[in-house]
Amino acid sequence: MIDPVPDPFEEVARARAAELYRSAWLLCGHRAEAEDLVQETLAKVYVRMSRRIGPPLDNPAAYAQTVLTRTFISSRRRRSSTETPYADLPGPDPGGVDHAETTELRVALVDALADLGPVDRAVVVLRHLEDRSVDEVADLLGLSPGAVRNRCMRALARMRKEVLR
Repeated sequence: MIDPVPDPFEEVARARAAELYRSAWLLCGHRAEAEDLVQETLAKVYVRMSRRIGPPLDNPAAYAQTVLTRTFISSRRRRSSTETPYADLPGPDPGGVDHAETTELRVALVDALADLGPVDRAVVVLRHLEDRSVDEVADLLGLSPGAVRNRCMRALARMRKEVLR
């Protein structure tokens, strides 16, 4: 039997899906929104990787992270980003409880992140939770390194006030 040729997109999707979901959850703060963001990101990456026109992607993982971050920021600009779900949705999955989500510090962090604007939130997540350098974040978001440092400093100051209240 002939072995099928591995699909480059499938390899990238399998290898990066968990990390993309983690970043998406930190950006969005909600499981469903994070899943939708990852799905939209992977769809965009698939379209880009399946094109036969233009050069192939040198670093599909970095491209996927860039698409995820920019899609998040773009979605916050849309009018539909103000949609709110119904309060009477079913409870959490019965598969298991993540006790780490119930700690006070995690709740305070999520609340403080939620109060930041989309670009500031992306800067904090990429700099401190994804442990990326200032230059990487600046390149990823299309900002200058000084703007990244300034936004990060101010966003962290706002978060400290929120958490210490």
